Amino acid sequence: MKLVAYGINHHTTPIAIREKLAFSETQLPNALKNLISQPAVNEAVILSTCNRTEIYADTSQIPSLQQWLTQQKSLIDFDLNPYCFAHYETDAVRHIMRVASGLDSMVLGEPQVLGQMKQAYQIAQDAGTVGNHLKHLFPAVFEASKHIRTETNIGAHPVSMAYAITQLSKNIFPALNECRVLLIGAGETIELIATHLRGAGVHKIIIANRTIEKTQPLVDALQVHAIRMQDIPVYLKESDIVISATASQLPIIGKGMIESALKTKRNKLLLLIDLAVPRDIEPEVSALDHVHLYNIDDLQTIIAENLKNRSEAAAVAESMIDLQASHFLSKMQIYHARHVITEYRNRLEKIRAEAQEKAMRQLQKGLDPHIVLEQFGEDLMNKVMHHPTVKLREAAAEKKCGAFLQLKEFFELE
Repeated sequence: MKLVAYGINHHTTPIAIREKLAFSETQLPNALKNLISQPAVNEAVILSTCNRTEIYADTSQIPSLQQWLTQQKSLIDFDLNPYCFAHYETDAVRHIMRVASGLDSMVLGEPQVLGQMKQAYQIAQDAGTVGNHLKHLFPAVFEASKHIRTETNIGAHPVSMAYAITQLSKNIFPALNECRVLLIGAGETIELIATHLRGAGVHKIIIANRTIEKTQPLVDALQVHAIRMQDIPVYLKESDIVISATASQLPIIGKGMIESALKTKRNKLLLLIDLAVPRDIEPEVSALDHVHLYNIDDLQTIIAENLKNRSEAAAVAESMIDLQASHFLSKMQIYHARHVITEYRNRLEKIRAEAQEKAMRQLQKGLDPHIVLEQFGEDLMNKVMHHPTVKLREAAAEKKCGAFLQLKEFFELE
């Protein structure tokens, strides 16, 4: 197997170039078929995401991959060399396993890339560009990724703000889908948090903003309810989680407003998350009973600690990948050896059948069985030994001692 992992990713290439080399899901089948029609490419899978376009192929010629990629994307005169990478054999297996496990991702340990790789493999299978080598590789890659996520904490600690908030909310409210959430603001941060919460199963989401019109795209996209800022005190009494991220220069929620809401809530917990600078929620609120208040520094501390934990888990995962890659390559070596053995056995079987057929004809002619049997044995020996003897003589003439040492080992010769 001449396995190669070739392409560009966020480590090597800016987005302005990555977007030029990206393949859509609908483009991939034809692109794959065109790729393996190249003389040097036997099998191929293409993984194309916002962070990478990578070709995993059975090929002996990297230049053919680069030439194909530039032609596909009409970048004939563009030099990809400063941006592209190439990994071979063991390093290629390790790289593909690292990508699938999230170890090569922009956000360390993120799980989405595994699903993207599984989809890329399925598309290649449907396109008929997966052969005997890649059909063994990718199940091993997926198994390695599963093993890493099961045996390490690589995905256990959130390292994005929106995801960290979702996980923090789950820790305080295990039945997060039953919670009422009040979001204050209508910027990108609030939009991302709303998307994460909706994905986590939260259905009761209210967004407060100075102008309802600005929240309309989010209302339409996520089916949330919009209110004006002045209505916050009313909805605060019904909320379990409040997340605020505005550009206000003065606090929007004061201690008195929270005290009033708590009287109605009857000792129920209230989670307040303030992402604004200056702060939207008065810090004195943290002194109240049944209130959990986190500001942006608190969340950054949580994320930093989680990133440290992920980094520690990543070090363990790297060692596991070394073992998994080595194990896979050993299995492939045995697989290929089995084919060599089968081919050799078939060759000997052909020699035996020909010698036996000759002996049977001689017996049918009435020749002495003892003479026929002796001739059969001699013919069989000569034909079996002919090719190895020629090769050993050539090795001797070229002083290739290794061939003789291997022969002694194979046949246990003195």
